Amino acid sequence: MLNRKLKNNSVVLVILTIFFLINISSFGQEQLQGELAIYHAGSLTVPVANLIKEFKVSHPNLVINTTPGGSRKIARLVAETGQKADILMSADYTVIDTLLIPDHANWNILFAENSMVIMYTDQSRYTNEINEDNWYKILLKEEVEYGHSEPNADPCGYRSVLVFQLAENYYQQEGLNLALLDHCPKKNIRSKSVELISLLETGVLDYAFEYESVALQHQLKDEKFRYIKLPKAIDLSSLEYIEDYAKATVELSGTEPGETITKKAQPIVYGITMPFNGENRENALDFLKFLFDKNQGLKIIQDSGQPIHNIEVVTGADQLPSELCYLLK
Repeated sequence: MLNRKLKNNSVVLVILTIFFLINISSFGQEQLQGELAIYHAGSLTVPVANLIKEFKVSHPNLVINTTPGGSRKIARLVAETGQKADILMSADYTVIDTLLIPDHANWNILFAENSMVIMYTDQSRYTNEINEDNWYKILLKEEVEYGHSEPNADPCGYRSVLVFQLAENYYQQEGLNLALLDHCPKKNIRSKSVELISLLETGVLDYAFEYESVALQHQLKDEKFRYIKLPKAIDLSSLEYIEDYAKATVELSGTEPGETITKKAQPIVYGITMPFNGENRENALDFLKFLFDKNQGLKIIQDSGQPIHNIEVVTGADQLPSELCYLLK
């Protein structure tokens, strides 16, 4: 009888201990309420989805709304139409500097990087021949269809045409830049680069200029997707070539009617900010602290196929919210 009581008491003790541990682990971990609006580059769709999934484990009642799109387009939605964003993540950090700061935001943090590649499928024409040395010859074949995103809407778009310019010099092929521009019809140019994936899938396109992270993410999901890496001298990935990249330029439309901006090629680095018109400041700050944690958010981003960049406040260090000032240390 005594043994049975001891046994029962032990079971109760184990249950109480488990209950205590569960509760103490969540102690001090206040669950967020309300909403959070995140505007992000289309190339960040997979990492952002994975970040949100993990963040909501601790904050299941938080409603997180995302708006993906070309970085210039989403920045203009905030700056020109007043759409409210708590967090904006751009595939080109200079978009934040030129289109949002100082009127719509006042700081900018670098957090990720990328490179340009040429994506295709196992059904694309000349898949057994194309490589980093002859890709431009394959693309210029009459029957080959290729595309890129719209330069005025999406950084991946203007980076694609900057690659054309760099390629002309790198391969020493006079007129290559114009030939690549002319051979890509308007129907093959879409507002954001991720829209080109479906065109590859259906065979409308043979090749598309994409970020390596996007190509890798799709390749991991479906083996029919493939991509070729370009030489570092033209793929916009390396600080080693920053001066060479800058020799390529493209004219983009500005924020005012008729205004143009000259954009120089430079290594691909992503930026993040909190626009002034966001309505959920505390939720945004908690999400950013999660994102900037190397053991949480940054690990999730990297595990999602998106290379991370050393966290660096590139603009507005003196305007950074006090909750994020630890990043300056």
